[in-house]
Amino acid sequence: MKRAIRLSSITIFRKPAVRVALVLFGLIIGFFIACLNFTEPSEIGLARNRITGNTWSQDYGGWHLSAPWVFVAVIDTRPMRVSVTTTGRGYSAKLVQFQKEYWREFIATEGFRYYWWANRFSFNWGYDEEYRGLKDIMRGYAYSAKKYPFIKILTEYQ
Repeated sequence: MKRAIRLSSITIFRKPAVRVALVLFGLIIGFFIACLNFTEPSEIGLARNRITGNTWSQDYGGWHLSAPWVFVAVIDTRPMRVSVTTTGRGYSAKLVQFQKEYWREFIATEGFRYYWWANRFSFNWGYDEEYRGLKDIMRGYAYSAKKYPFIKILTEYQ
């Protein structure tokens, strides 16, 4: 009984219509993964062509079509709270926002990479919040002595 069920499930893949459908399904999924990216209205996509080195921004939200060798890093432009984590009584936090008009200055300073992936393998046990990705990058620039045009400090809490 088991052998009959097993053979019938394998023989279905021998039909040309099933093979064609599976190949088409795989090509469609591959196209979506390699050539399409999505940004929310509150995000900016920074695209970089790995062959030519050209960079540009995807300022509006929605689906964007690009070549498979174009990589896109997505940055959230909504305000975010960054702070210095401490067990002491002195507390410092800032409300910062990425300024999408200055994305070129950001890439010139930070370089192009997947900012979400930044600091992904650091484990800060002992703190309630782990700083990873763009939030960690923005914290560094918010507390820097030098002022950068791509980050706007909206509020400072002491």
